[in-house]
Amino acid sequence: MRSVKVVRSPEEARAECDAARVRGERVALVPTMGALHEGHLGLVREARKRAEFVLCSIFVNPTQFGPNEDFERYPRDLASDVIRLEGASASAVFAPDVAAMYPPGDETRVRVGPLAAHLCGPYRPGHFEGVATVVTKLFAIAGPCVAVFGKKDYQQLAILRRIAIDLFMPVEIVGFPIVREASGLAMSSRNAYLSTEERSRALALSRGLSAAARAFAAGERRAGVLRGLVFAEVERAATSVDYVTIADADGLVPFAEAADVGARAVIAIACRIGHTRLIDNLVLGEDAPIAFEG
Repeated sequence: MRSVKVVRSPEEARAECDAARVRGERVALVPTMGALHEGHLGLVREARKRAEFVLCSIFVNPTQFGPNEDFERYPRDLASDVIRLEGASASAVFAPDVAAMYPPGDETRVRVGPLAAHLCGPYRPGHFEGVATVVTKLFAIAGPCVAVFGKKDYQQLAILRRIAIDLFMPVEIVGFPIVREASGLAMSSRNAYLSTEERSRALALSRGLSAAARAFAAGERRAGVLRGLVFAEVERAATSVDYVTIADADGLVPFAEAADVGARAVIAIACRIGHTRLIDNLVLGEDAPIAFEG
């Protein structure tokens, strides 16, 4: 296992990426907020398949958290994260502080468009602007690269793809499939907040998505029926439900209940189990039903 270099400033991170390209190596970027789990490490391994030099950023970005969200208590353990990244063959870790990413006088933000109008957008005002801004900064620091993101944040992935196209960023965006626990629960740093009883209740998300996937495979195309299969499971288990939405897989525009979906559609969930907000999704016509225990 080789040691991974940790850099703290944008200038150091850029120099590492530039030096890699001078050596003739392709650069990959894996942005994270730390508290790494196997899902994150899967992103790093995928990046390693596509590039010789893999930069993993660890930065809990304050501009994507709302005033009542969990910025202060979001799990942070840089030393453990670095050890995990060494095992996954990352080349370098970029771990800046807030002042490095938002220097004195900072005032520029990246505005996002209609892709943020539905799903999480109305429930987390300003969230995607914060994500878009910090990831655009990371793209600018890394330079020409391939960037790997998880599909669990499906709306985020769609928005970042749009940014790369619209702003002519020299970045190839790769979406990596959701990594799940044996139970079917989508891996998330926030799963650490769940009690044993809450983790059991959280399996309703994958059960509902699987029910819809099986119905779709059997020929069901009515949006209201497919959504209802998911909602029935989630409503029974969740403390509160932000949304269960079936939408166009590309534009993220929700289908009317009476509409028929096409060859591809995304079913996305956001709900709270106890105090923990969880998200999950499945792309009908693309993803298989989820295997889960219990």
